[in-house]
Amino acid sequence: MRIISGKFRGRRLNPPANLPLRPTTDMAREALFNILYNQYDFEEISMLDLFCGTGAIALECSSRGCDNVTAVDINPKCIEFIKKTSALWGAEGLHALKADSFRYLDTARQQWDIIFADPPYIMKESLIIPTMVAEKKILKPGGRLIIEHPIEMVFKSEPGFIEQRSYSRVQFSFFNFDNFQDTPIEGSEESV
Repeated sequence: MRIISGKFRGRRLNPPANLPLRPTTDMAREALFNILYNQYDFEEISMLDLFCGTGAIALECSSRGCDNVTAVDINPKCIEFIKKTSALWGAEGLHALKADSFRYLDTARQQWDIIFADPPYIMKESLIIPTMVAEKKILKPGGRLIIEHPIEMVFKSEPGFIEQRSYSRVQFSFFNFDNFQDTPIEGSEESV
């Protein structure tokens, strides 16, 4: 794995072999950042990387000038690796936090321009991420939620879905909630 562009361009990520990871491929990461590069000025945005693993997405964003990056993962070895790497490279605006990504979403108070989530492919709970992000209102106007997932998982009927892009075995679904309206869930107190 290598950083594609920016001040850390060409630097390699060499995480410990014992980490339970499925890193986003260089090809898919490059394609994703080409899309985002045409939509955002990285020096003016904030980014949240959930289920961050090696931190490749967060470090790529930091490399391109984003100085407000939060990387979240439940695995302490992943967080330790990201902290060491970001300190070694001088990625001062990258903050790595050990936390369950769903709990972090549930308690988040900040808003971000880009929220990237790369949950384990077998995690069926991934389907609730768009609803959680929309209801918590943690995506800034004009922002994007991007979920990496296997082709078998379909997000097209989830709130805010815009499009799905395919890069070999890697799928990215994109969401925006600018037009999201809270609707009471049937059976809740608000719907009575």
